Parts: sequence; C-alpha cells; structure tokens
Amino acid sequence: MHVAVIGGGIGGLCAAIGLQRHGAEVEVFERSAVLAPVGAGLSLFGNGLAALDAIGLGPRFRDLTDPHGAVTTGGQRRPDGTWLARLGPGLLPDLRVIHRADLHELLVSALEPGTLHLGSTCAAVPGGGRELDMADAGGKRRQRYDLVVAADGIRSSTRAGWPGDPGLRYSGYSAWRGVTRGPVDLGGEAGETWGRGLRFGMAPLVDGRVYWFAVATMPADAVVDDEFAEVRRLFGRWHDPIPRLLDGTDPAAVVRHPIHDLAKPLPTFRRGRTLLLGDAAHAMTPDLGQGGGQAMEDAATLAALLAPVARNQDPDLDAALVRYDSLRRKRTQPMARAARAVGRVAQLGFGPAVVLRDTAMRITPASAMAGRIRAVQRWEPPTP
Repeated sequence: MHVAVIGGGIGGLCAAIGLQRHGAEVEVFERSAVLAPVGAGLSLFGNGLAALDAIGLGPRFRDLTDPHGAVTTGGQRRPDGTWLARLGPGLLPDLRVIHRADLHELLVSALEPGTLHLGSTCAAVPGGGRELDMADAGGKRRQRYDLVVAADGIRSSTRAGWPGDPGLRYSGYSAWRGVTRGPVDLGGEAGETWGRGLRFGMAPLVDGRVYWFAVATMPADAVVDDEFAEVRRLFGRWHDPIPRLLDGTDPAAVVRHPIHDLAKPLPTFRRGRTLLLGDAAHAMTPDLGQGGGQAMEDAATLAALLAPVARNQDPDLDAALVRYDSLRRKRTQPMARAARAVGRVAQLGFGPAVVLRDTAMRITPASAMAGRIRAVQRWEPPTP
C-alpha cells in the first residue's frame, strides 16, 4: 500500500510512523524547506501516551520526559495566588511536557530514510481521488497513491476544497508562548491562573526550564508594538513565580498567535481515498490541552485500522476508511465543543460572572475535577 501524507507536523509524522510499522510505503510532503516546529511546549496526557505506545514510540518518548517533572500540586489559581482548584499528587493525571522541537526530532528520527520530502508544495486533486499535484526542486508532477492523508493543519488547503468546509472561528482571545532560558524552581506547583479575560499557565520541562503561556481577550487583528512588553504589562504583577518566569525568558523568543478552531463540525473526515487528520479535521482551541493528543490518536487509529490492508490480509481499504471517519468524528467533535466551552468560562471578563466562576471552582471537589480530566484521557486504539 502506497500512502502520501501532506504535512510534516505531529499528526502527519505519527501517521507515517504508524503506517510504516505495519509495512506500508509512505511519503511525507512538507511545504517548509526547514522543519521548524511552531510553538514552545506541548503537554501530553494519558491518551497521547497510549497513542504513542500504539505506534511504537512510547518508550522513546518516556525517555525524553518525566511524569510531572517536579510538580506535586496543580490546578487553577487567582492572580493573587489563591487556589481555586487544587489537585495533589494522587489526583494529577498522567502528564508529560516536552518542547515541540524535541518531539519533532524524535518523530523525524523514527521515519524510514527518504520518507520526508521538505520544500514540497503538494495538493490533493479535487474530488477525493488518490492523486496529488506536487511541485519541488524537481519540477511539477502528478502522482497516484492508494491513499492520501491530509494532515496540513488548521488552514488545510485540502479541507478548503471540500463541500461542507465550515471555515475557521476566532475564539476571541490570543496566546503568547515562551520557554525560560534556564531552570526555574516552581516550588512543585504548576497549572493555570485565571483572571478577568486573562490566563497564565506554566509547566516544567524535563531539564528544569519552564514552558509558559499567557492568554488575553483581544480582537483577532490586534496590533501590539512590543509583544513581550504587553505580556509584562498584563501579567507582571501576578503571583510568584510568574514575574520570575518572565524575567527568565528571552523577549525575542516570545510569540503570539490568535486562537482559532473550526466554526462547525465537519460532516465527514473522508472523501473517497482522501482523509483529513489532526487540525485539518478537527482544529480545536487548546483549552483542554488535547490538540496534539487528538492528532496522535488519529494517527494511531488509522495505523491500527489499516494494518491488515498494509499486510495484504484484508483488501477492503474503503471499509477501514469508513470506520476511521466514524470513530474519529465521534471522539473529536464533542471534545472540540468541550474545549470551546472551557475557553469561554476561562476567559470571562465581567466581574459578577468571574466571581460565580471562581466560587463554583472552589466548592467543586478535587476528586470530581480529576475524574473529568481522566474521562477525557480514557482512550485506546481500535481493534482492526
């Protein structure tokens, strides 16, 4: 089975690794000439680890990360440091944090030599067929595959050509992301701090550096002259260790991105022999920390369902694609709705509404909150 994957991000690379593991011939086409991961850190929960286990990368990933690092307490706080919801060691989910660059390096190293083609502009031929139009240093050409997997991100050109594409919705808020230059002692505490239309989150990397993000309600086209100065203005007086994290970060390395998701759920992730995967299929806000994990689940699901086809044990490729579409829409679309709902609550800016939110969080038992977190992470790959 010959498979083309459009996009060299997390989902596309995981799909290629999983399919190759079962004997498929895979090519990955990435538009960028250099593989430079966007973003800073990535939080991965139990379901993401299960997906990596399914494609054979779990042990190598665990070697790169520590479970929770030095975190003994997580949850949500107010800007003055008062805890709203606190999860102790026994209630924290199976969380690992990794720098995106390190994760990409791991994924690329797991590919068979010659799999990844950088600097390749690639588009699926309209109609859901098996053909790709490609352009690279060797010129333009059209090539036929048994399957085309479009993992080309939130602004997927493949999805844009499908009937029913809902387009993107701006969430109403944007996020800055950064990583400290060196280790910063968090005192065993991590998680998020919620204010009025503002949020700040932090998590330790395995080497002691800290990945942080700052979220603010603002117009999608807001122009900020000095991004880092704006972060300091909004968050510089919040509780420790937030000021220390900002002090320890290179201002030039801080980036801001408006947060978008799909405006509505897609009616299908499949069109003929072309599939959507990852953000191309179900772009969601990062409020549940599940964007990367769901892309990994997509990849592990696809690899599991296509294993008999790749091994020539089952010729019914189309039946496997139908099942992928059903399983992944059922799993990801409710999660995207939940992430959007969490984002709305977290970004409340009206005073009385914020008071009600904070009160509700304080009186909710930690065990109940941990149970909801675990429910999101409860997943295992399908049996072919």
